[in-house]
Amino acid sequence: MPELDSLDRLLTTAFAGKVVRKDLLHQIKGGENVPSYVLEYLLGRYCASDDPEEIRLGIEAVKNTLRSNYFRHDEANKAQSLVEQRGSHRFIDRVEVRFVPSESKYWAAMDNFSYSRIHVNERFYRQYDRLLEGGVWAMVDLEYRGDGEDGAKGSPFHVAELRPIQLARFDFEEFCGGRHGFTTDQWMDVLLRSAGLEPARMERRLKLLLLCRFVPFVEKNFNFIELGPRGTGKSYVFCEMSPYCILISGGKASSANLFYNNARRQVGLVGHWDVVAFDEVGGMKVQDPDVVQIMKDYMANGRFSRGITQVLADASLAFVGNLNQSVETLVQNASTDLFQPLPKEFDLALIDRLHFYLPGWEVPKNSKDILTTHYGFVTDYLAEAFRALRKEDRFDTIERYFRFGSHVEGRDATAVRKTVSGLLKILHPDGAFTKDELREYLELALEARRRVKEQLKKRGSFEFYKTSFSSIDLVDGVERSVGVPEQGGKGAISPDPLPPGTIYTAAIGDEGHVGLYRLEVTLTAGTGKLRTPAGLEHGLKESLNRAWSYLQSVKDRMGLTAALA
Repeated sequence: MPELDSLDRLLTTAFAGKVVRKDLLHQIKGGENVPSYVLEYLLGRYCASDDPEEIRLGIEAVKNTLRSNYFRHDEANKAQSLVEQRGSHRFIDRVEVRFVPSESKYWAAMDNFSYSRIHVNERFYRQYDRLLEGGVWAMVDLEYRGDGEDGAKGSPFHVAELRPIQLARFDFEEFCGGRHGFTTDQWMDVLLRSAGLEPARMERRLKLLLLCRFVPFVEKNFNFIELGPRGTGKSYVFCEMSPYCILISGGKASSANLFYNNARRQVGLVGHWDVVAFDEVGGMKVQDPDVVQIMKDYMANGRFSRGITQVLADASLAFVGNLNQSVETLVQNASTDLFQPLPKEFDLALIDRLHFYLPGWEVPKNSKDILTTHYGFVTDYLAEAFRALRKEDRFDTIERYFRFGSHVEGRDATAVRKTVSGLLKILHPDGAFTKDELREYLELALEARRRVKEQLKKRGSFEFYKTSFSSIDLVDGVERSVGVPEQGGKGAISPDPLPPGTIYTAAIGDEGHVGLYRLEVTLTAGTGKLRTPAGLEHGLKESLNRAWSYLQSVKDRMGLTAALA
């Protein structure tokens, strides 16, 4: 049993009943294909103790509960038979209630039970609104009533009792009030522990990068991409951290599935989820030519047209995938770039609509060393907080303190504003932040958007040449430029005084490319005589002789007598 640290005690006091030990989740998760928030509900019910023996017994109770009450899709017939034989049984399943106008009646449906006409009492869907808003995971007691029994008309199955596993109600003011008791560093650590990671050995930059994975959950129509090595947990956040996100593994992408089905006149995934994430984006097959065009419209404006229908949606898009070569190779090779894994259908216009490129190569591979053994938020509680934050607007916060440099315009400015807005929502839901913190988020947002722009410029398009991103402080007027670390642009020119004989200069090549050069001139002991190499042009030779004559005339005044003797 790991010892509680000060952050554990602070968190369990401020958010009592809304936290869980994350190492217990890892312990069970490996053997059970159940959503994290379901496991965390059971852990909170059976393992609410610090005693190792009670925790051991509690874990066994969780496993026994899952064996008895959780059924897979392919066990639906068995589950229905069980209710008929026993008269009643308790299930862990996702329940949705819908109103059927033709019958003037409400029916409940259970996913794994695979039955959509289950009698449900009015008190349940009146008490728990989310039953009518897409459904909720719950502990459900079902009863079987045969022909002739009371209320058996239309279906033999009845909901006798229902207790939501997912949060039925969320108090946003309470969440913001709890945040007041934490510093920004502490809140960062809490959020990372909630994702199952231990931040103790992480640098602040890495913490911020990992937290940027949450931005699509709190910011509407945010276009996010993370490419990097395998095994860094790129897809975990989108798979396990929210019931409002869907993760699509590499495969066929159709406009009917993603955006709009003309035949059924139904909106696709972007109309039903807060985040639509594409895993292994390099394996994505775009067979429908309309997909890319519609995706470009949607990523730019949050709307698209199909026939005479115009559809508005606010789902964020996230693309995650693997880089098959080292970052150094991709950056230095003129024929490759950091978007190398993307499908060939992803053209410059689509890539230009990406708001944030997270450098996955800076994230360490998953191992026991970076998994936390401390407390974090219950996943479903944090997901509800993120969903509530989507309704907040922090888009124009930057303008109160900074303005953009001349190269940040149009889509660049929109991308940066959205990123900063998302980080402010995640780290400062109560709206209290410092100017230095805002500057830190702004510089990270500028860097991530510049990473996108640099790759577009590398692909040879002149329209993307403006990549010298900067911000200007409205108070002192100081302009700060932001580079991308992997390209060496940041810090290429040292701020320290240069040694004698050293200078930086820029030159334009024959193809119009600008190059940065460092020239160094070193002096060694000579003979005191001028020797010019053979083959010099007459004009250059004459210039050298004139310079030599000038040095001879001023050698005493410049202290060069000994060197030119």
